[in-house]
Amino acid sequence: MRILFFRHGDPDYQIDGLTEKGKVEAKLLAAQIKSFHLDDVYVSPLGRARQTAEYSLKELGKEAAVLDWLKEFPALFDANKADEETRLAFPNELHKNETTGEYDKRIVWDIIPSYYMNHPELFDAKTWRDSEFVKSTDMPQIYDYVIDSFDKFLSDYGYERDGSVYKVRENNDKVIGFFCHFGITSIMLSHLWGVSPFVTMQFLAMAPTSVTEIVTEEREKGIAIFRTLRIGDITHLTMGNEAPAFSARFCERFENTDERH
Repeated sequence: MRILFFRHGDPDYQIDGLTEKGKVEAKLLAAQIKSFHLDDVYVSPLGRARQTAEYSLKELGKEAAVLDWLKEFPALFDANKADEETRLAFPNELHKNETTGEYDKRIVWDIIPSYYMNHPELFDAKTWRDSEFVKSTDMPQIYDYVIDSFDKFLSDYGYERDGSVYKVRENNDKVIGFFCHFGITSIMLSHLWGVSPFVTMQFLAMAPTSVTEIVTEEREKGIAIFRTLRIGDITHLTMGNEAPAFSARFCERFENTDERH
């Protein structure tokens, strides 16, 4: 079995849709979508992913099933529960609500390198759950919900999780498409690789409408793993002479004031 993760196009987060550039990117992806030979298509419930998928679904003449757990990974850091040292994960980026006087919550994957450099436990496959940072989040329960939902999905296709591998109840050659998000893709990859989710969230970047591909490998009869063939492929953008959007990245050089800091 093969799964393709399609990240949504360049996002307009205020309207949960696509920018004009994002629409161009989605159309270029749709122009190549038939080459992936998708059998089944699933989509996040969020607008930016669904709008991206619409162009491809029209080309394919297919409909997509909406999976709630494919929405962007919603875990949040609550600085109100953290001590001063842990708040250094987001220096100068924590804001207090003028009405409540409490810190606004932050998504969990934007912590800065100088913080995680001093907290290697975040990158351990087991100890990340017990780290002081994670104790100030709702991350473990949401992570478990996502990976449990993912494993149930794979089980429905014949692959049953057993430790770090999958028992093959009924193998197949189906090609599955997920139209979703960077964060949630990082979570699923961390589960398949057996690593901390902070590894994938901090050290991968997938451009809007990029393609990430995993495929089963059954070297032993009845036992499968999923191997990653490509991450963040933007061939369809290159073919269309469209530069990838910068979304999900931070500045290459600190002096680059036109790039996200």
